[in-house]
Amino acid sequence: MRRTLVIILLALITLPLSITGASVALPGIRADLDAGLAATQWVVNSYNACFAAFLVFAGSLTDVLGRRRVFAWGVALFCASGVAGAAATDILLLDLVRAVGGVGAAAATTGGTSILAATFHGQARARAFGLLGAALGAGLALGPTAGGLLVEWLGWRAVFAVPAAISALALALVPALPAMRGARGRGVDRAGAALFTSALLVLIFALDEGPAMGFGSPIIVGSFAAALVLAAAFVVVERRVAFPMIETGLVADRRFLAFSVAAGALMGILVPLVVYLPSYLISVVGLQPAQAGLWLLMLTVPSVVLPPAGAALARRRPVATVAGCVAVSGSGALLLATIGPDSTLMTLLAPFALVGIGAGLSNGVLDGLAIASLPPERAGAASGLFNTARLTSETVALAAVGAMLAALSGGSMEGVAFTSALRAVCLALAALAAVATVCVLVMARGTHHHGYAEQ
Repeated sequence: MRRTLVIILLALITLPLSITGASVALPGIRADLDAGLAATQWVVNSYNACFAAFLVFAGSLTDVLGRRRVFAWGVALFCASGVAGAAATDILLLDLVRAVGGVGAAAATTGGTSILAATFHGQARARAFGLLGAALGAGLALGPTAGGLLVEWLGWRAVFAVPAAISALALALVPALPAMRGARGRGVDRAGAALFTSALLVLIFALDEGPAMGFGSPIIVGSFAAALVLAAAFVVVERRVAFPMIETGLVADRRFLAFSVAAGALMGILVPLVVYLPSYLISVVGLQPAQAGLWLLMLTVPSVVLPPAGAALARRRPVATVAGCVAVSGSGALLLATIGPDSTLMTLLAPFALVGIGAGLSNGVLDGLAIASLPPERAGAASGLFNTARLTSETVALAAVGAMLAALSGGSMEGVAFTSALRAVCLALAALAAVATVCVLVMARGTHHHGYAEQ
């Protein structure tokens, strides 16, 4: 059992690192491959979008094809994507292989977590998933620092090569995992998967290409409309198929919805800042990639060290704790609106720390609160919907922030224009946090948890 846990953790820790770690490499990629801003943003967006879009569909495949098989294929795809990305000489090729890596990440995540769920029971399962949450949080948090060191020592290609090497090691150990067959008679929601994936990718396309093509252009307007139609069709299909990807009826539970909104808002604030701040610190403040990664530890370390404190607070006042976390992160984003070319480590300490504290206190806590808000027999469906909502919110927020930065900086993301654009983004993220805080308090008011009203 311990061997199974080690193999799964080894494979999955590189997946979030590939989101935030790649962010430090973007300036180097843009210069080396002579790429435009929109094309460079797809290095992160294509991976994140496919990760989110295929997460639940990959979960359905584990029920049909078997957990170990889906996990192995996911790790193999992620590994191949990293190797191809490290060797890429064209930005379009790099974007495409990153999309493949996102599909692999989704399969590896769902396959790996389902293996853990089937292997461990009781307190052992809780400890296993606690370690998994810590590993994933560490990968997300330490990505900019690790990426910065790799870029400075070995060049931007190492950001893709090193995770590929780690995943190759995990792939070699897959035969040591327990064999788990798929369930007979279980169907795969192909129509739902196609609609959900298409809706998300079309939306990301519209946001990413909007600044260059113009948000009023027929292609961009049509893309937004198509995304809306596809999303509506997805909801209709999910209510009618025998084996839906997502039980849309779960959103009727106001407490579950409140925690989902909080998770989406927190990731929607943290991840875009972790992705785009390195570019600002490198190109405007003048830091080296490794130095920029080290500065961002002020933002990311709290998400690794504070979850135990958040769990203790949530046991007493869960809703107040969650709403407070969102508000604290929002206050950090508001303070960050003062960032400029002359910013120092000390002037950024407070805003960075506040954003990180809000995310850190809620890390791991929100998952448990959301799933516990529903009857135990719906835990699996609740977990799938919650994780999809969080990752989808993160993906859309990341694309929206990228579009806003590109549009307000005139497509350059350099100099004074970049500073003005980043300050506007910080104000927008603070507004998002304020709205989300109110929504959490209103939606969770008077709701019950295992028969007890929120105090």
